[in-house]
Amino acid sequence: MASWEEHARNFLLEEEEDDEELFFVLLPAVMPFLDEEKIPEHTSSLPGAKKVKEILEGHENWCKQEFRMETDIFRSVANFLRAENLLRDTRGMRIEEQLGLFMYMLSHNASTDSLKKVFQHSGETVHRKINEFFDIIPLLIQKFIKLPNPSCTHVKITCDSRFMPFFQNCIGAIDGTHVPITISQDKASPYRNRKGTLSQNVMFACDFDLKFTFISAGWEGSASDAGVLRSALGKGFTVPDGKFYLVDGGYANTPSFLAPYRGVKYHLSEFRRRGRYANYKELFNHRHAILRNHIERAFGVLKKRFPILKVGTHYPIECQVKIAAAAAVFHNIIRGYNGSEDWLDYLPDNINPADYVDLPDGDTNYPSETESNDGNALRDQIAHQMWATYNE
Repeated sequence: MASWEEHARNFLLEEEEDDEELFFVLLPAVMPFLDEEKIPEHTSSLPGAKKVKEILEGHENWCKQEFRMETDIFRSVANFLRAENLLRDTRGMRIEEQLGLFMYMLSHNASTDSLKKVFQHSGETVHRKINEFFDIIPLLIQKFIKLPNPSCTHVKITCDSRFMPFFQNCIGAIDGTHVPITISQDKASPYRNRKGTLSQNVMFACDFDLKFTFISAGWEGSASDAGVLRSALGKGFTVPDGKFYLVDGGYANTPSFLAPYRGVKYHLSEFRRRGRYANYKELFNHRHAILRNHIERAFGVLKKRFPILKVGTHYPIECQVKIAAAAAVFHNIIRGYNGSEDWLDYLPDNINPADYVDLPDGDTNYPSETESNDGNALRDQIAHQMWATYNE
């Protein structure tokens, strides 16, 4: 009778024979992969640093198309980021390339994989640099998106008899705009807007230079413009005493947020073929619309420059919120450097318009019974004063 040692020895011998048979079966299958030379992923003759350099030193339209700003403005922004120590040069990527990477993402709705190919960096490097830029967006907001000086009346009001002195206490216009959002289905419901698409409702305030002076991003697409404003007021947004913003019919009329008369023609297109105004309400609404139209013009320029605000992206939700803020920051920076918008009409958008998401235009109706008596009294006072001057 065999001992337990012999049984163990025979078992091990059988295992070794099975392993040898398996080896000889698998060897022919894996040999081609053992001999195959690993192909490097980043083989372009134009890596990121050289690509950015070529764009900046090439035709003036190159920088406008790829980075959505003029070359001199791009260089000034890079120098600012360096001087303020917001970003730093590294051995692998100077600030110019980091700015180019981020602006290319913002201008093309470029994914990490696309940025890897264009700039010839690893996915880890691209991901890290994009996140580093997102991290400084709040600091850039503090620097470049500032509430207006309440002690100064804007020159577009003071130098125009249609608006002065009636709107001398007006410090800007406010409205909301929808920006597409991508989010998991289990969290999507609050973001579904009345068009049935997914979006965030972003509140903006702007001055009469078309610069944004306040932004509140990340509100669900189902939220009303007025609801977003109320939330912003509850979280620190304030209007100086005696001053007001112009708003459309989607907001309540108050001493701080002056809305047009409802039930009276308002939109600029309605006044193109007119004789005299029928009454003081029409006169007020027309002039109110001319000034409030600055926020619509600002939105138009912003989304023309950065059509990423018209499509969904696949970045994390917190980054999608910052994309809207980043676009507003660079809009203000470019306007601060007297950048032009004329070329936006003839250079490609970089993003296929077929990918644009159908979005609501904005709220137009607000329950009149909830309006402020003080707001109505202020509006009537301004409108009657305006009407009396008009009829002199």
